[in-house]
Amino acid sequence: MEALVFVFGVDFRKVMAHSDPSFLPAGPCGRMGGMTMGSIKAVRGGVTAPQGYRAAAVEARIKHPRPDLAMLVSDVPAVAAGMFTTNRIQAAPVRLCRDRVRRGRAQAILVNSGCANACTGTRGWADACRMATMAARALDIREPDMLVCSTGTIGIPMPMDRVEAAIPKLVAGLNRKGGDAAAKAIMTTDTVDKQEALEFRVNGKTVRIGGMCKGAGMIEPNMATMLAFLTTDAAVAPGALKQALRDAVNRSFNRITVDGDQSTNDTILFLANGMAGNRVLKPGHPAWRLFCEAVQTICLRLACRLVKDGEGATRFVTVCVKGAASDADAQKATRAIANSLLVKTSWFGADPNWGRVIDAVGYSGARVEESKVDIRYDRLRAVRSGQKDARTPLSDLEKVLRQQSFTVEVDLHLGRGTDTVYTCDCSVEYIKINAAYMT
Repeated sequence: MEALVFVFGVDFRKVMAHSDPSFLPAGPCGRMGGMTMGSIKAVRGGVTAPQGYRAAAVEARIKHPRPDLAMLVSDVPAVAAGMFTTNRIQAAPVRLCRDRVRRGRAQAILVNSGCANACTGTRGWADACRMATMAARALDIREPDMLVCSTGTIGIPMPMDRVEAAIPKLVAGLNRKGGDAAAKAIMTTDTVDKQEALEFRVNGKTVRIGGMCKGAGMIEPNMATMLAFLTTDAAVAPGALKQALRDAVNRSFNRITVDGDQSTNDTILFLANGMAGNRVLKPGHPAWRLFCEAVQTICLRLACRLVKDGEGATRFVTVCVKGAASDADAQKATRAIANSLLVKTSWFGADPNWGRVIDAVGYSGARVEESKVDIRYDRLRAVRSGQKDARTPLSDLEKVLRQQSFTVEVDLHLGRGTDTVYTCDCSVEYIKINAAYMT
């Protein structure tokens, strides 16, 4: 196991290095990271790393000839929290989960890839409810404790005969090491599965948090543009779990973008079954801050994996705006830069075309004074006071953009507002993937 080191200003490129998974981004503009020291360790196992969770996956042939139906189950009913897409077009499973999670309790989640069950009318709602009913009966649990999530192509009816036939096999295969199989089954255009797990101590008890997510395209900050599932064996008060999740999402999944498109199916669910035996966590508990840091850490690591695996992505880019008149202005500027096709394609071509960056800031809606704008690529200043910095050779800037990871920092020199977004370039491969990903 590896100790996680929370050091403000850590080299962000180490975050996603598979050979060194113990680092997390600290937010080059400040306030995004900079967590306090905590005895948190990285462990293996994903969503089944905590006590009392089982998972499995099977090939239901919903779309692809590979495992495409997964299940995650807690041995006991768990406290539950969730966040969902703010897109006004919402898939049937999103509406079902939103209604059920309001109770603050759940025990199992059924997830399919290959079909979003979105824009499928009354049939889609009936299918989502039917999936929950069949899974709950097979597990012998209360139906309101059964959640359902879907991901895939919009507008295609769910092949319920295949789903119904696969559920008994899925339940029979549930096991303590099934997190890996489940993480792979929920993938769509993802090229790799995305899992994390952490361990720490609360009241002398070992507590774990596990997580998995999927997403590579249709990624835009505004909740969590993907499917993500978190589990913990910690005992957590219902309202406190919701608060911890909301704060973590705002620091992680709400800070990423691949292509500026927000999905109809975005969902993140968090189950806490209390099997670690700790005293119930909530604000005021001595370990509450440590728990929140662990949740934020696992969410941020998962979110960064989504960006690194963005459709056709070749570069991981941290966009930071500081010195804005307000945080809201800084956010307008970061989103404009990170979602600009002109900016993203210049990154793909390793072209330090700062003119595209300052242009995006100018139309973002943020307050800007041209003569005060500075722009840096990593530590190299490309723009000073709104004009090209002649002291920085173009060749040096090009070297920065040829790296797999780099930072674009814009200082507006107007105030103390900051914001950071994690994004990627836009390559020819992105077009190929999305031109071909049709039913």
